[in-house]
Amino acid sequence: MRLLLLAFFVLQFAFPSMAQPQQVRTGIYLMNIYGLNMNEHSFYADFYIWFKWRGRIDPSKIEFVNTIEKWSMAEAGFDGDSTPVTLKDGTKYKIMRVEGRFFHSFSLGRFPLDRHTLDIQVENPEYPSDSLVYLPDTSGADIRHTLRLVGWNMEGCQLTNSVHDYGTNFGNPQENARRYSNLTYTVELARPFSYFLLKMLLPIFIVMLISLGALLLHPSHIDTRASLPIGGLLTAVFLQQSYSGALPDSGYMVLMDKIYLLVYALISLVLWQVIRAGNDLADHQSDVPIVRRERQRALLFLLIFIAGVLWLVVGG
Repeated sequence: MRLLLLAFFVLQFAFPSMAQPQQVRTGIYLMNIYGLNMNEHSFYADFYIWFKWRGRIDPSKIEFVNTIEKWSMAEAGFDGDSTPVTLKDGTKYKIMRVEGRFFHSFSLGRFPLDRHTLDIQVENPEYPSDSLVYLPDTSGADIRHTLRLVGWNMEGCQLTNSVHDYGTNFGNPQENARRYSNLTYTVELARPFSYFLLKMLLPIFIVMLISLGALLLHPSHIDTRASLPIGGLLTAVFLQQSYSGALPDSGYMVLMDKIYLLVYALISLVLWQVIRAGNDLADHQSDVPIVRRERQRALLFLLIFIAGVLWLVVGG
């Protein structure tokens, strides 16, 4: 037993790499992000990435797991010299600038209040997680403070590390590992609420008010009353098509589709109420209770619209 313990300590001090994997402090500083393409599920990013480590393994020989096009990777700050710099504390340091196109599956179920977490995933394909581990260096990881993305709010970034288990040895059990250290840099994007309120909700709200105006007219004006909800229905269809054409094809309804579905149902009820009032007036019924009922229905439909939108936005 003593011989086993002695052998263990000898191996630990003589071969530290056998005892624990080499740790690498890694950070990313985002310079630019652009070209968000929801139809092709991709975006472009330009950033600096650096490595700080102690050990024999060069951790800068990386691959990006979710890259589509890596069209630029260059050493930064060393005049093209790929030799790492040794800092005062003996730590090795290397920094690179990378530009490329990355994959991201955009989920649009909450459009136009959707939020997205764009990610850049870094791994070393030569050394598995029991030999090399990437750890977040959050001291300098950030987003360029002057970076602005039109139509989006950038709500911060984050660095996280994990172990990526591929679940396969890629056909070579003697050479290929299954588990690799994975470092993920994420950027939070969200559409401004003003975009939803002013550009998406306001037009359909006006259409809804005009359609409800039919119930405020006297039931004898049947032609004018019927034209308002019919025109509102056609306008709503046009407005929905105007934003649907800019979104990728999907098998589900987005938040705005659900709001328009509510509008279609209410405008149909308005048209049905117009027809009912016209029939009642044709049967020589008194117009006083009919007018009172129509105004009550207009207020009821308006409240249903407001409550329905709030429920879809908050809890739907």
